Amino acid sequence: MGDTPGRGGAQRSCLKKPGLSENCERRPEGPPARASLAYGEDLEEEEELSSAFTWEVKANNRTYNNQLKQKVFLCWQRKKYKGNIIHTAKYNVFSFLPLNLYEQFHRMSNLYFLFIIILQGIPEISTLPWFTLFAPFTCLLIIRATRDLADDIGRHRSDRTINNRPCQMLVGSSFLWRKWKDLCVGDLVCLHKDNTVPADVLLLASTEPSSLCYVETADIDGETNLKFRQAPMGTHQALTSERKMASFQGTVVCEEPNSQMHHFLGCLQWEGKKYSLDSGNILLRGCKIRNTDTCYGLVIYVDGWIDVCLDTKIMRNCGKIHLKRTKIDRLMNRLVILIFMSLVLISMALTLGFWDKVKEFKAKHHYVSEKLTYSVATESFFTFWGFLILLSVMVPMAMFIITEFIYLGNSIFINWDRQMYYQPQNMPARARNTSLSDQLGQVAYIFSDKTGTLTRNIMTFKKCCINGVVYGPDEEETPPNENPYLWSKSADGKLLFQNARLLSAVCGNQDAMVREFWRLLALCHTVMVQEEDAPPPDQLSYQAASPDEEALVTAARNFGYVFVARTQDSITVTELGEERVYQVLAMMDFNSVRKRMSVLVRNPEGSIYLYTKGADTVIFDRLYKKGLTEGTTEEALTSFAQQTLRTLCLAYKKVDEDTYQEWCRRHQEASILLQNRAQALHQVYEEMEQNLQLLGATAIEDRLQDGILETIQCLKQGNIKVWVLTGDKQETAVNISFACQLLSEDMLILEEKEIVQILEACWESNNNLPSGQGSLKNRFPPQVKTAMVINGEFLDQLLPPLSKDSQVLVGNVNVDGQEPWQEPGERRTDVRQARRTSLMWQTLGVQLRRPGLVPKNKHSNTRESPEARRERAFVELASRCQAVICCRVTPRQKALMVALVKKYQNVVTLAIGDGANDVNMIKTADIGVGLAGQEGMQVVQNSDYMLAQFHFLRRLLLVHGHWSYMRVCKFLRYFIYKTLASMMVQIWFAFYSGFSAQ
Repeated sequence: MGDTPGRGGAQRSCLKKPGLSENCERRPEGPPARASLAYGEDLEEEEELSSAFTWEVKANNRTYNNQLKQKVFLCWQRKKYKGNIIHTAKYNVFSFLPLNLYEQFHRMSNLYFLFIIILQGIPEISTLPWFTLFAPFTCLLIIRATRDLADDIGRHRSDRTINNRPCQMLVGSSFLWRKWKDLCVGDLVCLHKDNTVPADVLLLASTEPSSLCYVETADIDGETNLKFRQAPMGTHQALTSERKMASFQGTVVCEEPNSQMHHFLGCLQWEGKKYSLDSGNILLRGCKIRNTDTCYGLVIYVDGWIDVCLDTKIMRNCGKIHLKRTKIDRLMNRLVILIFMSLVLISMALTLGFWDKVKEFKAKHHYVSEKLTYSVATESFFTFWGFLILLSVMVPMAMFIITEFIYLGNSIFINWDRQMYYQPQNMPARARNTSLSDQLGQVAYIFSDKTGTLTRNIMTFKKCCINGVVYGPDEEETPPNENPYLWSKSADGKLLFQNARLLSAVCGNQDAMVREFWRLLALCHTVMVQEEDAPPPDQLSYQAASPDEEALVTAARNFGYVFVARTQDSITVTELGEERVYQVLAMMDFNSVRKRMSVLVRNPEGSIYLYTKGADTVIFDRLYKKGLTEGTTEEALTSFAQQTLRTLCLAYKKVDEDTYQEWCRRHQEASILLQNRAQALHQVYEEMEQNLQLLGATAIEDRLQDGILETIQCLKQGNIKVWVLTGDKQETAVNISFACQLLSEDMLILEEKEIVQILEACWESNNNLPSGQGSLKNRFPPQVKTAMVINGEFLDQLLPPLSKDSQVLVGNVNVDGQEPWQEPGERRTDVRQARRTSLMWQTLGVQLRRPGLVPKNKHSNTRESPEARRERAFVELASRCQAVICCRVTPRQKALMVALVKKYQNVVTLAIGDGANDVNMIKTADIGVGLAGQEGMQVVQNSDYMLAQFHFLRRLLLVHGHWSYMRVCKFLRYFIYKTLASMMVQIWFAFYSGFSAQ
């Protein structure tokens, strides 16, 4: 449930490692390095990375930073730190002509035409003037080059706009306005509210208490919620004026630039002290400053003007621009080679005929033999090339020129389609790449982002169950004529959850369970209040780590329990008009392993309460007792799940002072451990989250984009598979997949543990089979519907291309102790797990083992490396699934998934997204579709097609794609038939012209 202030205990302790001294300052409570069991710290990984701290940055010292060199090749060196200039375009003034010609001559047809033109330039063999082919060939190259140039000019304009953005940089003793491209490593920058961070910056201080800085990372991970970053203790207390900023001479020693978005390790050395740094101190390029008036930072990483100099994390995840070829292009390349080989054979046969005719002529007319200039062999050699030129019309130049105009016409049809025009945003569909329209009709896999693509990211509180009683709008016979929350001045009028019984219970304030239910929703969350300029009290604006949290807090607000403010150690709530301040003692974060979130608070009366919300399985297992209320709540959860609503269970308990003090001591000890911190904290959390009393459950509806269900159903009927690749948490992605009908109740959902077992079984059985016979393709009966749900961390461990250690095997994936995900509202039992295992055993036809070490396969009959076989097995398994859901994946992981499918399935792939975190995926796919949404236009600038809504994809693929493919294929078939007929005339005429090639 995201980053949140007010964590319990110390956030990070100093690690004894190279680059970090033993006496480094311990950081105060602050943001975690990444969200996982114990703030996501992997101590072994940190120790490994810290040994390579070679990136040294001195603040306010350009002279020192500029003298640092980096070896490029042998004794050649260049500056280690570059200027902050990005260059995403493919060409420049000098490289356009050679590079574009190099790309164009990757087409076999162009090489063929160039070869024929060279032959026509030789007088002895030429049967046609050289310019008859040279002129149209030049026109073809110019048309294609002009199209490529127009596309690249747009990239240059975008680069120029970004590089010339203004920012405040410390010059001398004051901050002056400069351009982004003027920034260098070591400069100090001043950022204001709503500014975009121009580089990867170390936060030094801010105007917020404890130097917190709130940022929005929509352009990085697609999430629109606020996260917070915190400055090191020493700098935020000392750097309080521009004069002190100018005299700041700290040195940062950190890891080399890398693509890990959620990882950073380093050390700040200043005034004889060292402060440990992690990703919670870093503002990444592309973030937007929110809810913070002013903050100051030190530039750590910038971007150079060429690809190899891109150092910021977001640019390292963007990927390169790839030259995209359609299936027809590749088919035509093979066809040109086949036609050329056929022409060579035909020319040789005709040349043999010429040889025979000349020999016969010389035998009959020996008196003219002395007049012949060349021998029979030489004449035959020239005739062979003459026939090759004469028959070269089999690959006609006009066909390729007209094809370019057909592509252009298909693109115009897309641009002019009124049925793909989105009136609310005045946005039509747009074909930004005119040469891929026929490829749209061949798409087999769609890789889609979730947030903003499949969903509107708008959550609505629909139903709830309190103390066994279900409340929902369906109970009302007639809706009220006015807002039922007019009694609450802070109510949000957009939420119309209408239930008179519940309103009466809340207003009466007699039912303790109802009171604690709404109090829990107002306290147990990571929501922050959006600061506005003098907002009225009834216009509170919330920023949440996830939209479902915002929906829950808004519901509590409408029922009189208004979350007003939070600090690092307190939460202020107005309960039915009375303001109450709760002291936050500990915050136990939500993650995919715990599947719950808890907050330990002390109320104004001094009593301590634990409030917990989470998945039904984990909450019910931790209840003090189970009775009639619990059974009724379970039935309600099942009903909610059948309606594809997102459910959470709520529970609480009162904690006595002695128990808390003893638990707090153990919690502090676990928080400062250098080893096994995650396990220790997990154990401490488990001790507290026991003997709970059930309050009830909530049900939330996630609003899908218009036409999503019909579009996905139509795509599935067309045998097009849809994979969801999202940076969001697993529970959210899976619930949305059920709502979109990508997942269904009758599917066998493969999770991490099952995937490891299947791959192990496949690996083991392949040891004794020839290559290919152990393939998963032959093991899944068509009647078994399967789906796959995985996360980015699992991919890191499973696939070597994402792992630091290329020798990692499947057996190293840690799945023990992790509870797999279950369908909404369904309790996982041993019987159901046994049924799943049995079904997989029947499906695979082999006995599945417990997860363990995968056989090394030293005696395998296949020539593939273990890494390649693992990749192939994973892709085959995923391709046999009706749907694949990848959660918590980085931009680079999204691109890797697309690349793996392209590599091993040889199919046409399409990627669609609306955020900057989707750019790499869109560049990697055969076709990239950008949705023009609320997250900027960067994804559109890197896409091949622009749409306003996901449901327009149905018409783009099944109408425009189908007809474009049919038009191009029919035209090529007709033209090849026409040129073949023309060539047959030339061959027939050769029998009557003495095979002279004239």
